[in-house]
Amino acid sequence: MTFSTADLVDEHGDDLRVCDTQFRQFGAHRTFSGRVRTVSCYQDNGLVRELLRTPGDGAVLVVDGRGSLHTALTGDLIAASAVENGWAGLVINGAVRDSAVLAGLALGIKALGTNPRKSSKAGNGAVDVPVGFGGVTFVPGDSLYADDDGVVLLS
Repeated sequence: MTFSTADLVDEHGDDLRVCDTQFRQFGAHRTFSGRVRTVSCYQDNGLVRELLRTPGDGAVLVVDGRGSLHTALTGDLIAASAVENGWAGLVINGAVRDSAVLAGLALGIKALGTNPRKSSKAGNGAVDVPVGFGGVTFVPGDSLYADDDGVVLLS
C-alpha cells in the first residue's frame, strides 16, 4: 500500500476530511487504510471485542470512546483477534493497553494513549453509527487512510 495522507490532501482538497486529533501510533503497520466500521462506547469494550471477532475484510474500526483515558478499549488479545480476522486497523478515541505487544502486531493502531486498567465488558454502546471527533464525522462505509501524518477520510 503506497499513499501519503499529505499527498491525498493535495490531490483531493476539500473533498477530503482531515481528523485534527493528534493520535499516537501503536501497531506495527504505521500506514493503513480501509472501509470504516464504527463503535461508540464509553469505558466499555464489549462491542469492540465482539466486532473484532468477526471477519474484518480489510476494514478499519473507528472507536469513539469519548476521549477517555481512564480505561483501555483495546489490549493485546482483542488486537490479536483483529489481526486473525483480517482487520486493517483501529483508530481509537481513547486508550489502549499492552502497548509493547501491540507494537509487534501486523495491524495499524492509532489511539490517544495508554492505561493498564481494563474497561467493563457489558457491551454498552452502538455499532456502525456515525461518530465524531477531531472535527470530522466518521461514517460507516467511508474510506479511511492513516499514516504518521494523520487520519483522513473520503466519502
